[in-house]
Amino acid sequence: MQALAWLGFVIGLGVLLITGSSVIKTLLIPRNLSSVIGTAVAASVLAVYRMVTARIHDDVTRRERIYASGAPTYLFALLVCWIICLYVAYTLMLLPFSRHSVDFALRLSGSSLFTLGFADPAGAAPYGIVFAAAISGLGVIALMIGYLPTLYAAYNRRETLVIMLEALSGKPPWGPELLARQELIRNTSYLPRLYERWTEWAADISESHTTYQTLIYFRSRYPEQAWPLALLSVLDAAALQLSLNPESAPAEIRPFLRVGYITMRSIAGTLGFEVNDDPHPDDPLVLTREDFDAGVRHVAEAGWKFERQPDEAWAHFRGWRVNYEAAAYDIAAHLDLPPAVWSGPRSRFGVAAMPQRPAHREPRAPEAIESSPDPGESSSAEDPEDTDTSLDMPGW
Repeated sequence: MQALAWLGFVIGLGVLLITGSSVIKTLLIPRNLSSVIGTAVAASVLAVYRMVTARIHDDVTRRERIYASGAPTYLFALLVCWIICLYVAYTLMLLPFSRHSVDFALRLSGSSLFTLGFADPAGAAPYGIVFAAAISGLGVIALMIGYLPTLYAAYNRRETLVIMLEALSGKPPWGPELLARQELIRNTSYLPRLYERWTEWAADISESHTTYQTLIYFRSRYPEQAWPLALLSVLDAAALQLSLNPESAPAEIRPFLRVGYITMRSIAGTLGFEVNDDPHPDDPLVLTREDFDAGVRHVAEAGWKFERQPDEAWAHFRGWRVNYEAAAYDIAAHLDLPPAVWSGPRSRFGVAAMPQRPAHREPRAPEAIESSPDPGESSSAEDPEDTDTSLDMPGW
């Protein structure tokens, strides 16, 4: 019996070291380090959520509402798992000093771990174990509490530009629509500033989301504006502009493309996907030439003038997109994101919707206002000149 008790002590010490390693790697070391406990909990939570959402095909809002609780659930489950592991570890370590009574060891471990103090040890060695248990319980909970503000601060930084992108490219985001809208409102001079801000944003995402992997699973506030789709759309807009207008393209494009596709690759690698760090410009794309031509026509219809013909621009565009397409598609499929144009195949959700462009609104001319009837007077619907259609003009 004494031998079994000491064997339990050794096993408990091993469980304690594994748990401590998981806590340190997750909460203290600012690097992407995996642990046995963290990996097991993450896989279990992800499997449960995928099983729950497997049959939800059409209701994107409901599915995203379920997924929104996934990351917080993981953090709570991880904390509970750590506490249980510590409880079991200290129970096994106290067995040799509790007269071989499992019940007393359990009560002593729980009393110490949760600082309840209803059980007293006997002897110097068990006192040391009890003190260690008390410090461990308080320490793990305190570290988790301190960990949450860091996560939510990074989340808020991430979502600011994502939400701003809705006004620039619509929902869901799409690269050609981003360029088309800026041309429609004569705001293309803002694009250099946009690329500069998204360069800094991508660098922040690369650092924070690989350091704190849980952030990857925090869903964006609006389902159609998922942050990987937002980054993909801005990358496509930059690649498209640089391919079609190489002479007038702003200098901020190339740094953004470089930082952007490195960010995509680093996050895909963090999720366990194999990433080609040096693709050839002629490597195959999932995006077809027909898709590219449709995007070019969409931009041309807004009045964008090209310096390079689409036939020539296609080779340059695919040379840029090959750097990030596979990583972006892997991330979107892994996170089970809503469908978006040019964001990869996710067949169970059907065809991706085009971005919705708001109706164009302009004030009526003064003479039109003066000639309009009073609110109390009825106007003849038979006279076409009495009908004002200026508020229904398409565009933005």
